[in-house]
Amino acid sequence: MSAIKKNYIYQNTSFMRAVNEYIEHTNLKPFITDRDVDKLVSEAKEYKFRGICVPPFWVKRAQREIGSANVKLVTVAGFPFGYNMTETKIEEIRLAIADGAQEIDVVLNISALKINMDWAKIDLAKCSKLIHENNCVMKVIIEVAYLNESEIIRACKISQDTGADHVKTSSGFATQGALEKKISLMRKTLAKNVGVMACGGIRTYDQVMDSIEAGADLIGTSSGVDIMKEL
Repeated sequence: MSAIKKNYIYQNTSFMRAVNEYIEHTNLKPFITDRDVDKLVSEAKEYKFRGICVPPFWVKRAQREIGSANVKLVTVAGFPFGYNMTETKIEEIRLAIADGAQEIDVVLNISALKINMDWAKIDLAKCSKLIHENNCVMKVIIEVAYLNESEIIRACKISQDTGADHVKTSSGFATQGALEKKISLMRKTLAKNVGVMACGGIRTYDQVMDSIEAGADLIGTSSGVDIMKEL
């Protein structure tokens, strides 16, 4: 994105209001506490972020703190590596939905994908069925850091075929995540009705804008407040 275009966006108040709507305010750190959850919710309300993402253990508390606010409640399943047994993912999803989660981010079984096992697709299909039967949204984390170009394309197609509403670049725990080239490849591969979520290392407004320009529909970041303060 050119400096001129960025400068224009900085001054375009209607667009600045839209930036927060891309952001899923996230804290999946292993040492997250109840105070961190409450802070995440409070900041999401203040900055009107699209949603928050918390570990399954904290979904019930987050749901209580969100109350009637217009903040999506997101959690994860099979996190962060994806090679959990399908039955384990299903139980995680079931409990998360019961606790109030509206969106579930399921990690693709990369181990199965790497050796062309059909199970990578079967796993997602079973998760998708449960999620959508409960009128929730499914996002699939494909972890682009561990995939070559052809594997990214295959992972996107499997995710799409099994009903993913969005496909995510990263769990945030890999060596890389929201690279523009890979976001663009995902956007070109997926149908228009399947979103692309950029996650992993997004800490600045410029990175948000570059990800959006590359094709991201959503942004996952733990730096949402700092990004908004840049405006």
